[in-house]
Amino acid sequence: MIKKKARQSKYNNSKVVINDISFDSYMESRYYLYLVELQKCGVVTDIQLQVPFVLQDAFTDECGKKHQAITYVADFVVNYADNRKEIVDVKGKVTQTFRNKRKMFIARYKQDIKCVQRKKKEWIELKFR
Repeated sequence: MIKKKARQSKYNNSKVVINDISFDSYMESRYYLYLVELQKCGVVTDIQLQVPFVLQDAFTDECGKKHQAITYVADFVVNYADNRKEIVDVKGKVTQTFRNKRKMFIARYKQDIKCVQRKKKEWIELKFR
């Protein structure tokens, strides 16, 4: 069962609920259904949703001021039957904040984030320079 929630986000996305799972956007919910189909076919072995990663640990500076950790929450962590593991983010618009966090993620975890968008009924991977 698919339900759309009424509240709009700052990027004009509507929250979507599928099988009691809340998604930040319609596109993200569609990608989840795509992954579920791949899981039924045996291509995907595990799908994790909204997985947090620490990009920079919390710390206290020399003046005693506490600074919170910088985190990134991946839309999906996908494990494949061939033992690959992908960190996936579904994007309608790529922001500078995402670009910065992606760089920090690569530096810390030595793995890139797969960024996907739905174009003409097909999932495409966004490429970064």
